[in-house]
Amino acid sequence: MAEIVYGPAGPADAGEILTLQRAAYVVEAQLYDDPHLPALTQTLDELTAELAEDHSVKAVLGHRIVGAVRGKLDGPVLRIGRLVVAPDQQGRGVGTRLLAAIEAAADGRAEWFALFTGHLSDGNIRLYQRAGYAETHREQIRLDLTLVHLMKEHR
Repeated sequence: MAEIVYGPAGPADAGEILTLQRAAYVVEAQLYDDPHLPALTQTLDELTAELAEDHSVKAVLGHRIVGAVRGKLDGPVLRIGRLVVAPDQQGRGVGTRLLAAIEAAADGRAEWFALFTGHLSDGNIRLYQRAGYAETHREQIRLDLTLVHLMKEHR
């Protein structure tokens, strides 16, 4: 089996990452009964712009992008978002390695890492806690959706 290679993602990867993002977020949309999650409604132009400006990492297996994550520096905090792994690659450590790679991409520029996920996304919460993130607070967005915010100090 080929090895997964982790490296920077850029605007040229936008189409494949958008397809991956939509595939990965279908499960979240079903969990929250919301087909209008921002990750599912994001346009190719919006994603291309994000990949041009933000820190982005992709996981490539052969010629296929099987994971991606983005981070945006906000002062001393790297705000991490849209960590996605292809459904057929989940449970193999890709998400854990992507998280470590995006943290490393901001080495020397970030003192803290911050991210959030929905309150029903138990697998995501476990992943982040295993990686050293601690819950800071919860934010109710709707009656049926609460965001769980987590942070980690850069060491």
